[in-house]
Amino acid sequence: MKVLHKIGRYLLPGLALMFCAPVFLPGQAGPAAMLQSLGAKHDGQHDFDFELGTYKIHLKRLLHPLTGSTTWVEFDGISYTQKIWNGRGNLEQFETDSSIGHIEGLTLRLYNPDTQDWRLYWANSKDGIMVVPQIGKFKDGQGEFYAQDTFNGKTILVRFIWSNTNTDTPHFEQSFSEDWGKTWEVNWITDQSRISEDAYNTQAEATIPKLDMQDRGQHDFDFEIGNWKAHLKRLQKPLSGSSSWIEYDGTSTVKKLWNGRANFGELEVSNSSGNIEGITLRLYNPHEHQWRLYWANSKDGILTTPPAVGQYTNGRGEFFDQEDFGEKGILVRFVFSGLNQASFHTEQSFSADNTKTREPNWIGDFTREK
Repeated sequence: MKVLHKIGRYLLPGLALMFCAPVFLPGQAGPAAMLQSLGAKHDGQHDFDFELGTYKIHLKRLLHPLTGSTTWVEFDGISYTQKIWNGRGNLEQFETDSSIGHIEGLTLRLYNPDTQDWRLYWANSKDGIMVVPQIGKFKDGQGEFYAQDTFNGKTILVRFIWSNTNTDTPHFEQSFSEDWGKTWEVNWITDQSRISEDAYNTQAEATIPKLDMQDRGQHDFDFEIGNWKAHLKRLQKPLSGSSSWIEYDGTSTVKKLWNGRANFGELEVSNSSGNIEGITLRLYNPHEHQWRLYWANSKDGILTTPPAVGQYTNGRGEFFDQEDFGEKGILVRFVFSGLNQASFHTEQSFSADNTKTREPNWIGDFTREK
């Protein structure tokens, strides 16, 4: 149920298009045929385990793709990838430098056990916007992921390939195709070398960017970092006049990303009839001074869109989006209130009459674990 993604919804521009995958059309002959060729039956929930841990990375980017250019720019940096859902997802933090600037981003990879596909999402700390994913899977140790995109006003295909995944030096290439996969031009190459956690921490400390401390909004969610006990109530049938609620109990763990300008949470709650396991990703846009709140459920590994967007005022966070519920277009509001270091409260509500009235349908109370 799509509504679920509001329970605390909780991979470069210039470079953004280089990783962006705005539209993937499963019915399109090109990408669909490519995905089918990778094999229909493969339980790949641990295919990305090779990425877990700490790496030194060296990147090469073709400066002007699809122009005949042979000019490449090189980057050096580090990455750290942590496991979620016992390997059925992972989150990579990524930071590099070159002569043309600094890149700080993250990649969220989520596995769908029904389709046996991975979705690869990217966000850059410069705008905090999560792009539409590359989609694909692994076969014989090689991962291939595809999407349809627009580049310089032209519709293209984008392909990601992961290889050498059974070693400590995995290899990544991105390519563009203007002719629906007949020919490909490589424009992004990444080589990784596994390093110790101490070596990673030393380099990470040296590359922390200077923050604009005038922008206090980038730390609005710092209160939530840590481990929490969660008690949730869900209205069984929203917008129907129902007064029947279902209750869940469990835990939530939230970790800081980008020094507070993003955070990542894992939520697991249950009752006698089942459980909910999901992740939340919150990203801050320093230009708009707004947060985007994303949610994914472990049952399908799909990051829901649109995100809830908003900000905090006087210690209260309000986040909004518009979506469909049944056959109705509704407005959704998500609120964080009662914030302190020991507890906080959340509430999601729907409005089917352009905010004249709102009906709460998810209520959460969180208490910090001692």
